Amino acid sequence: MDKEVMEPRRCLSVIMPAFNEEKTLLEIASQVLTIPYLLELIIVDDCSTDGTPAIAQALADEEDRIQYIRQPHNQGKTQALLTGFALSKGDIVIIQDADLEYDPGEITDVIMPILNGHADAVYGSRFMVKKAARVIYFYHYLANKGLTFLSNCLTNINLSDVETCYKAFRGDIIRNMIITSRGFGFEIEVTAKVAKLKCAIYEVPISYYGRTYEEGKKIGFKDGVAAVWYVLKYNLFVGLSGSFQTTPQTLSSISNTSLLSNE
Repeated sequence: MDKEVMEPRRCLSVIMPAFNEEKTLLEIASQVLTIPYLLELIIVDDCSTDGTPAIAQALADEEDRIQYIRQPHNQGKTQALLTGFALSKGDIVIIQDADLEYDPGEITDVIMPILNGHADAVYGSRFMVKKAARVIYFYHYLANKGLTFLSNCLTNINLSDVETCYKAFRGDIIRNMIITSRGFGFEIEVTAKVAKLKCAIYEVPISYYGRTYEEGKKIGFKDGVAAVWYVLKYNLFVGLSGSFQTTPQTLSSISNTSLLSNE
């Protein structure tokens, strides 16, 4: 008799902010739907002016694992993520951009340290081990490395890629986090706050298929300047009590509690 094959547990919420991504949304959503652990894909449209809303609504009408919500007005990526986090139900939550720069086929690798009980948060790194990576803007590389270095100096964690899109969290941690940054500030703010919580953070190597500005890349110089301020603000001027609605337990705090109960 063949051994019974266990179905993967549906525990993953994928949050997908989208702004004018009509060229890629259908393909990226189709790829996300093949993830074995997928519970739901939440598409948050940041008031797109192209065909994105129609495509997203059609996807939600056809697939019960897809939720679609449109922001009342354009508010930026961080606010779109906040909307998605509030709607999510998964034990694990990950961010997926609506372009084709990141490969959803690698999401299972990214979330595996959480699934295995080793991590509270996992970052997909484009630099830790070189996989497939489009050779593109050198100045963006320098800016990312500079921001990562500054962030690491203040958090005292040794990340290699603070600006990566692929960030996965235990759902109770990200849904409890108080997020106040704007635009692309989420990457810096969330890193400061999981560090303050003393989360077990892992990095996993990922591929990167970057876009040029002509192909739709949106982040710019002003976002980089704002990120420097966010590094200082959320590391130096915001404490743990101002970072979470209620302080979630981390793996280390759970382990310490267990040890104390056994003494």
